[in-house]
This record gives sequence, C-alpha cells and structure tokens, in this order.
Amino acid sequence: MNAKKLAGIAAVALVLFFVIAQPGQAAGFVNNIIGSLRDAAEAVITFVSNIFS
Repeated sequence: MNAKKLAGIAAVALVLFFVIAQPGQAAGFVNNIIGSLRDAAEAVITFVSNIFS
C-alpha cells in the first residue's frame, strides 16, 4: 500500500472519529469553514464588481 493512500485512509478515519466523539464541535468547525468560504466568495465578487463598474 502506498503512503498517499494510507494517509488518505488515516485522514478519513480521523475525521470519522472526531465526528463520532464530538459531533457538536465538529459541526461548529464545519460551520466556521463554510462561513470563511462564503466570506472569501463575497470578497471576490466585490472585487470583480468594482473592476467592471
């Protein structure tokens, strides 16, 4: 088994353990990531809007 596949399996196992052991914190973490992605998308949209207006 190559190292890349083993690292992927280990990452999935770690995420599953985190979700099962502490679902509230895992949900908060996902919400923070989604919020950050939304903020980044809004910043890009604002940037592009300002360029073309």
